[in-house]
Amino acid sequence: QVQLVESGGGLVQPGGSLRLSCAASRSLSDFNYMRWYRQTPGKLRDMVAQITKGGATDYVDSVKGRFTIFRDNAKNTLYLQMDSLRPDDTAIYYCYANRLEPFWGQGTQVTVSS
Repeated sequence: QVQLVESGGGLVQPGGSLRLSCAASRSLSDFNYMRWYRQTPGKLRDMVAQITKGGATDYVDSVKGRFTIFRDNAKNTLYLQMDSLRPDDTAIYYCYANRLEPFWGQGTQVTVSS
């Protein structure tokens, strides 16, 4: 079984930055890919960013140039650096990992508001 624990969410003003963390209970090299998703009330959970086992990254258009997904294999931790935050980035952010089956974290709330 895999556990993913997110942290780093909070309240930030527009234009500000946050860094989300996702601590995994096993080596990140065990996963085929890892992603960050976000979800707002009444909407589907949407992928925000992905990093593959080989290190390739991909982003949804709305966050390109503002968000960066990266990992620290020594700490078994995935990150999402979020800069130039906008009110429409407000959501619950979830960490996701795939290893034969999907694993989800519990989510962390990000609120962008003045």
